[in-house]
Amino acid sequence: MEQSVSFDLIVIGAGSGGMAAARRAAAYGARVLVVEHGPLGGTCVNVGCVPKKVMWNAARIGSMFELAPAYGFSLDTASHDWGKLVAARQQYVRRLNDIYRRNLAVDGVELVEGTAEIVSSESVRVGARTFHAEHLLIATGGRPRIPDVPGAELGVTSDGFFAWQERPARVAIAGAGYIAVEVAGVLRALGSEVDLVIRHQTVLRHFDALLSNELMAAMERDGIRIHTDSVIERVERDGTGRRLQCAGGHRIGPVDALIWAIGRIPNSDVPGIDRLALEIDAAGHIVVDEFQNTSVERVYAVGDVTPAPALTPVAIRNGRKLADRLFGGRPDAHNDARFVPTVIFSHPPIGAVGLSEREAIDRYGADAVHCYESRFVNMLYAPADHKPMTAMRLVTVGERREVVGLHVIGEGADEMVQGFAVAMEMGATKADFDRTIAIHPTAAEEFVTMR
Repeated sequence: MEQSVSFDLIVIGAGSGGMAAARRAAAYGARVLVVEHGPLGGTCVNVGCVPKKVMWNAARIGSMFELAPAYGFSLDTASHDWGKLVAARQQYVRRLNDIYRRNLAVDGVELVEGTAEIVSSESVRVGARTFHAEHLLIATGGRPRIPDVPGAELGVTSDGFFAWQERPARVAIAGAGYIAVEVAGVLRALGSEVDLVIRHQTVLRHFDALLSNELMAAMERDGIRIHTDSVIERVERDGTGRRLQCAGGHRIGPVDALIWAIGRIPNSDVPGIDRLALEIDAAGHIVVDEFQNTSVERVYAVGDVTPAPALTPVAIRNGRKLADRLFGGRPDAHNDARFVPTVIFSHPPIGAVGLSEREAIDRYGADAVHCYESRFVNMLYAPADHKPMTAMRLVTVGERREVVGLHVIGEGADEMVQGFAVAMEMGATKADFDRTIAIHPTAAEEFVTMR
């Protein structure tokens, strides 16, 4: 016999956005149900930012071993146990899964594990049980894209990368976005030969040109082979490994493994979603307004299933603001951040917030835009023969020279931009930066001393 239960809010998906909305709604006293068919925490916790950062940390430690002799350390040749790293990483991920589960229980959120089927805008079926609610939130995230080319199955996505129990000696990575450059840097730093295959001339084409150009130069210095203007048309395998056939006759390989890092697809194909008249864009995202409303009344969406920036903090912010609006007596609550800071855990790392130089010119006109730059060797490398550069750019507009873009690549970039993002949200100008006392000796001080 079918069971039926009623709630105030049903959330499909227990990733960053869904969990944030569910817990905030429950804190206001709402009866909340979360439905999830996979491990709790979504992409970020299981196959995204959390395990990625662990791998990046390992790669960074490996880089420090190379630097250690310049500081007087005498080290035997360091060896790395990939399997031990993966086991420790997954133990940490499982601990986070358990914490998510406990947090839901503590907050009084009911969790049903299984695949949700949308019956209507007010009801969801999971197995033999049907659940009703006044509000329905779709927070199903996204998944890696796989190209439609012969032999595509011979490669793995970033999900497959995190499943590796051994590190391949030779790896090709297809893609030019943040996932591609992050994985390439990790694998190279831990000892793999890496070929990065990109369709255009540069990586990170949607970031400031300073960052993409400096990163490509750094990757090539580290020994990563970058194949520009290369479109993979076929993948084959023989006794020596996988071989990539690109347009124009260019061939790459043999390699032991291939990673597809060519973008992500929103998980908008929820069972039963066709029963709703939701507006879906050409890329498959569920279209929402600034309040996370979809085209169907009392149906909402947050996270990577929407066109919002695919960043965990953005999903969390949007989920919490939605709960504030629906259950917290804040009818105007929505995410109104002017600037979204982000970090790319490449080698070296990148931090960015706001507009690129090109975006600022397109928006305000070339005459209104003034940029300031600084390049220097981080003091960490002062005793070493290898002296990688740090590069920074401030983008300002108007007579006040308001700072609308801040970009850095180099040691410490990942920890540098958060505070500057606060200042930019408050409308900081170049004069405000100039009045700020520098902290010496640091890399961050260059942002308040550049002329």
